[in-house]
Amino acid sequence: MTDLTSLTLAEARDGLRAKKFSAVEIADAHIAAIEKAKALNAYVLETPEKARAMAAESDKRLKAGEARPLEGIALGVKDLFTTEGVRTTACSKILENFVPPYESTVTANLWRDGAVMLGKLNNDEFAMGSSNETSVFGPVVSPWQRKGSNAKLVPGGSSGGSAVAVAANLCLGATATDTGGSIRQPAAFTGIVGIKPTYGRCSRWGIVAFASSLDQAGPCTRTVRDAAILLRSMAGHDPKDSTCIDMEVPDYEKAVGKSVKGMKIGIPKEYRVEGMPAEIEKLWERGRAWLKNAGAEIVDISLPHTKYALPAYYIVAPAEASSNLARYDGVRYGLRVPGKDILEQYENTRSAGFGAEVKRRVLIGTYVLSAGYYDAYYLRAQKVRSLIKRDFEEAFKQGIHAVLTPATPSAAFGIGEKSGGDPVEMYLNDVFTVTVNMAGLPGIAVPAGLDSFSLPLGLQLIGRPFDEETLFTVGHVMEQAAGPIKRPDPWWS
Repeated sequence: MTDLTSLTLAEARDGLRAKKFSAVEIADAHIAAIEKAKALNAYVLETPEKARAMAAESDKRLKAGEARPLEGIALGVKDLFTTEGVRTTACSKILENFVPPYESTVTANLWRDGAVMLGKLNNDEFAMGSSNETSVFGPVVSPWQRKGSNAKLVPGGSSGGSAVAVAANLCLGATATDTGGSIRQPAAFTGIVGIKPTYGRCSRWGIVAFASSLDQAGPCTRTVRDAAILLRSMAGHDPKDSTCIDMEVPDYEKAVGKSVKGMKIGIPKEYRVEGMPAEIEKLWERGRAWLKNAGAEIVDISLPHTKYALPAYYIVAPAEASSNLARYDGVRYGLRVPGKDILEQYENTRSAGFGAEVKRRVLIGTYVLSAGYYDAYYLRAQKVRSLIKRDFEEAFKQGIHAVLTPATPSAAFGIGEKSGGDPVEMYLNDVFTVTVNMAGLPGIAVPAGLDSFSLPLGLQLIGRPFDEETLFTVGHVMEQAAGPIKRPDPWWS
């Protein structure tokens, strides 16, 4: 039998319906693979019994001819999504024993459609990080290694566990979240597909909040088609989230395989950042050529406020984090460290419960929201955000269907290489991704090749609001042109 863990999500779905194998066999194959992959630290909690029970239920439905869209599909869940009766920590000590009595809307949608839960996936603490090194459970290790070296590499963050689980065949797909690049950057680092949908396309209800005006859920998968299948189930209106759009969810899979002939693809000159490696520039040129050869028109565009996106993001996101994380006070749930009075209890609890990066961002956020600084920092950053959004609107008015950019400024770096020094160096990893969150637009990262050390590199496509379909169409064309990316050698098993 084919190795069931190496199937794409679409192949597994079709094979299950053709009764080539069972949902329980799929679940068991992944449970065994996870057991052998402890060295990657992708899962922070495994739920094998739950997976087998859900898979058995799927097999009954498959036998009865009542298969739902994701019947029997084994998925991993980022530990930012609350799962009823299953520990959810956001990979922070402050939530170390939190077992939610409710289910996030996104995961509820997946279980409604027949998916099977394998467990909870590692992420940067409260999704704050670009390398998955801030988790209280320790760093996630990339399944990729530099040619001629066995040094451990980061998978990117914050959805590092999701990306690694997909890249290392430890699930057929995974849920993830993206606040400033947390789906697209790890996807690019690990040679998989990751899409951040338009803000409001997926419900945020039941997702542990980082920055509420930027956070958005999306899938990590091995192919563009798989991402289209998974997003259709994840998305949808939710009255419990006032920012979730009441709009019909298209059948995204139908967009995969369509032609890009006649489409206009924008190339923003501002994304040619100073010091960009020649390999990234070359990859970008290759992406342009692929789309041009497929019949798309390549148009140079200008997004003049791009250079302000990163500094504005690192004001807006910490400000919202500071507000959201005020709820962790040791009173109602989570860690509690007593003090002589309530104020000292707050201080003791947060001091013991939050990691260094979370504390840094809370302090920055509290500062920019404080009296005397609110106008100078937060208000100004929000004005810049409006200008960034307007730049994209002007480009789309010119008939641009999608914007092509690099996904990351480099391939994956080593664990500890950037986490011990200047935090700004780490923040620069988000230089190509944060504009998408600031403007609330959809963005997809597609694997496009390997660098000189045989590490994956990705390209990013940015779309018009609620036009994820075009991203799936264009992304699939690029995926086909790039050809299959060699999978990492399973050194961990």
